[in-house]
Amino acid sequence: MSEPLLDVRVRAKRYDGRTVLANTRLAIHAGEIVSLLGPSGCGKSTLLRIVAGLDRDFEGEVALRGVRLDGPSPELGVIFQEPRLLPWLDVANNISFPQHARGAGAQQAAVLLDEVGLPGITGAWPKALSGGMAQRVAIARGLFSRPCMLLLDEPFSAVDAITRARLQDLLLAVTRAHGMAALLVTHDIDEALLLSDRVLVMQPGAEGTGGGIVHELHVTTPRPRERHAAEDAPLRRVLLDRLAARDEEDRTATAAAP
Repeated sequence: MSEPLLDVRVRAKRYDGRTVLANTRLAIHAGEIVSLLGPSGCGKSTLLRIVAGLDRDFEGEVALRGVRLDGPSPELGVIFQEPRLLPWLDVANNISFPQHARGAGAQQAAVLLDEVGLPGITGAWPKALSGGMAQRVAIARGLFSRPCMLLLDEPFSAVDAITRARLQDLLLAVTRAHGMAALLVTHDIDEALLLSDRVLVMQPGAEGTGGGIVHELHVTTPRPRERHAAEDAPLRRVLLDRLAARDEEDRTATAAAP
């Protein structure tokens, strides 16, 4: 297999003396969509922030195309759980703002708005947008620097089910159109199975030893995929079993304690 587009090694990440991640390796290839799935507190968002260059206080390294990163990169587009649009900027300037291209990026912003299904709203203000529209603008903002990878931290969890399905379809469309990879944090097994080429299950470490990736599942179902497809049932069961394994270990450890 070719060298990975992204190669991440986290030997240790600590908060207030507590180890959150330990001995964690993540590699993603060009055009691949990978989901991080696991319970709250297992380090999913922490790992994503490390990849994005937003958290540099860790032991390890992040390399993109073989070059070590020491902070945020325009090659990595970041999309958060909430749109985080700046209320004092119109839509076009919100899209170009992270690249300090206010005004100069209006034409490119208009093209991206067409792509995410929001033509003609470059001059609109964030307060006039629905939640789904605002998240589409956030996706356009993530695409503005023409990144090779999108990093998404539960980007569809705050919208209704119909909007979520449409945004999932949009993510697949834009990654395919641009040949981009994507790393997605999610709590939703069905979302992971719908979108991903691989699902990485994370679990917190026992007694503060640091969590990490405990299982890798390859999803080989051809696209386009059906939501909640019956043929996904075995994969869904594997993921449920892996997610439940830590709870069972914790219950056993508690029962054995003096």
